[in-house]
Amino acid sequence: MNFLKKLLNTKTTTITTLTVTSSNGFHLRPIAKFVNEAKRFNATITLKAGGKEVSAIQVPKILSLSLEKGDSFELKCKGKEAQKASEELSRLFKELMRDDREIENIEQEQVTYSKINIKGEIIAKGVAIGRQVNYTKQKVYSSKEGLSLKDALNKTAQELESLYQQNRTKSEAEIFLAQKELLQSDAFQLHFETIEEEIDKLKNTKFKNRIPDYLDLKQRIESHMGIETTFELPNKDVDTILFAKELLPSEVEEISKISAIKGVVLFSGSTTSHASILLRSFNIPSIITQKEFEPLEKETILDASAGVVISEPNEKDLTQAKERQEAFKKEQEQSFQKRFETTKTKSGKEVKVLANITDLDSAKEAKELGADGVGLLRTEFLFTHNKPSIEEQTQTYQAIFELFDEVTVRTLDIGGDKSLPYIDIPKEDNPFLGLRGIRFSLQEQTLFKEQLLAIFKAVGSISSNKKTIKIMFPMISNIEEFTEAKKIAQTIAKENNINISNIQFGIMLEVPSVIFGLKEFNSLVDFYSIGSNDLTQYLFAIERTHPTLSVDPISPLLLVALEQIRKDVKKPISICGELAGLDVATQKLLSMNYTTLSVSAKLIPNLKERIRNV
Repeated sequence: MNFLKKLLNTKTTTITTLTVTSSNGFHLRPIAKFVNEAKRFNATITLKAGGKEVSAIQVPKILSLSLEKGDSFELKCKGKEAQKASEELSRLFKELMRDDREIENIEQEQVTYSKINIKGEIIAKGVAIGRQVNYTKQKVYSSKEGLSLKDALNKTAQELESLYQQNRTKSEAEIFLAQKELLQSDAFQLHFETIEEEIDKLKNTKFKNRIPDYLDLKQRIESHMGIETTFELPNKDVDTILFAKELLPSEVEEISKISAIKGVVLFSGSTTSHASILLRSFNIPSIITQKEFEPLEKETILDASAGVVISEPNEKDLTQAKERQEAFKKEQEQSFQKRFETTKTKSGKEVKVLANITDLDSAKEAKELGADGVGLLRTEFLFTHNKPSIEEQTQTYQAIFELFDEVTVRTLDIGGDKSLPYIDIPKEDNPFLGLRGIRFSLQEQTLFKEQLLAIFKAVGSISSNKKTIKIMFPMISNIEEFTEAKKIAQTIAKENNINISNIQFGIMLEVPSVIFGLKEFNSLVDFYSIGSNDLTQYLFAIERTHPTLSVDPISPLLLVALEQIRKDVKKPISICGELAGLDVATQKLLSMNYTTLSVSAKLIPNLKERIRNV
């Protein structure tokens, strides 16, 4: 019988159709995450599109499918863990599509320079004044014997893994993971000597934006084989604006360490390239233009905030640039230095800026960036791969509670596009309108009860009893769901002799039906938090990740709904989700008297400064 079961398991095959919904397509960074996850399973996994089937653990193979927005592919899993792989990879893919936002063009500021020589797209804002220098590099062969190709490949992989781990909470981490997965593909492991041929194949194609990553990996590997690619500034004591045909990601890292380099002008690539992402990360004023320009080695203004270069500025131009430079510097310093200060509008209205976090690392980052507390602790990270013990949960919650005076914990939000490998959630035709959030927790109560007990234990273990800990139930659609969930919580506390009188219970307001029942909810809940992403999705009946349909994030209809909610609620209310972090939404939300906003940690310093100017 066991033999038959094993035989059946090895022959299990699942086929799932997935659709690319990101405007960026299925590109290198999300593919790398997908491949990294696919390697975990005891199954043969492939992707099939356009009649071509490729391995799911080879980055270049998936890239060769050229999957753009709206394209669909089949995810085929065969073997012992086929079902588990299919469910987890499908969930991950949908998350990757949802989180892979298109980088918006940065609005260019208006300036009045006498003559503008170059106009370009903004990569990173700021103003730089310095001598123009052309970026030229050369290969230098070391007198010392380098590593063998095999050892150099391993060393580079270790280097990229280290960079990935060091930067896990930052956007650049995805770049290092992508390069590591690309490095470990057949293209590098088997064909390093002919990698130039691989690069040549990409030239003059729509995939030419992948070339810098191949070149960058080649340089990293060669550096361990005794072949260094170097760049020398003519004078390291003179402020410099670098003009470059192209910069590779590792080269951006290097120039960020040279204090004399004040800005960068690129003549190829895009604002979404890996080099551009790193230039933004290092806050190096930079633009990209398609207009070729030969540096004159004269004092030049790069006003990246306006997207312009003035190559022969007069005194008036220099005065304007220096004033703008000082103003920008002051604004950035103020927003960062004042990140821990109370945030008030010009009229004196106090606004609390909280963080949306996903784990302990992101909690620490939020603390450093000035979060006034946690408005949304997504707890799914604890449950993703394996069922956590109550002790594991308690330790994690306690560590996060110790960091802040106010933390809102959202109970497990499973269903829709999220699943668990160890729980059998029935497949539904429309999972976003089915067993999701609190509905799942009320049906499968074991996880729910264990999570509540872990939270209660963590609250009882923290060093201060003056902290505000809130428990928020997701996807509440009616009074009965909230009262049943709270009753379960009270029963768990009573059975374990735990005092929870200092814990508040509230709801994530994201289902439109709640808007019509606020009068009754006001008498029961301690607080509300508006989940603007899902509220928008359900108001307009458009799935957030739909490949062709979308909603204006500040749609007048959404704003009317938010205004009505604010008028009707009688308990504390906050807004979390993308809306709370949008520049164009800040003043509108404050004018409606929303005074608690919860956003991604990296947005906090600038959001606080923006509020101070309202």
